[in-house]
Amino acid sequence: MLGRTTATFSSTLAADRESVWLSATSLAGLRREMMPLLAMTAPSGIERLTDVPMTPGRPLFHSRLLLGGLIPAGTSALTLESLDPGSGFVECSPMTGMAHWRHERRIVAHGTGCRVTDMLTFEPRFLPRLTTGLIRIFFHHRHRRLRRMFGDHA
Repeated sequence: MLGRTTATFSSTLAADRESVWLSATSLAGLRREMMPLLAMTAPSGIERLTDVPMTPGRPLFHSRLLLGGLIPAGTSALTLESLDPGSGFVECSPMTGMAHWRHERRIVAHGTGCRVTDMLTFEPRFLPRLTTGLIRIFFHHRHRRLRRMFGDHA
């Protein structure tokens, strides 16, 4: 048993903070970051996380997690602890396979672009070494996609 694991992923992008924020809080933007590895569903009519009134610690909505956008891999009760418009969020969503999940994303101005940092703390319920490796691969993928979407700003 590994217990809780922490991991940090960071990218400097050639885009302004507001553009990256708008993408990070839109379901279309999240899909672009995650695919083709994973997709998450949302109730009809929700296009942005900000479309749903937020109460810290209460789920915004329930989502199915789909490997490759097709194969059911679990569920998530998408839950935000905080939402700082233009700057970031803290997500602590109960989800299949995780005894604990905390994802903090921060977006800060950096030169003519911005820096996106994802800080994770999680505890898999089963196959902890494999799950930890897959999460690391997934977030490396997300940051590769972010750099492709917005340009890499060294």
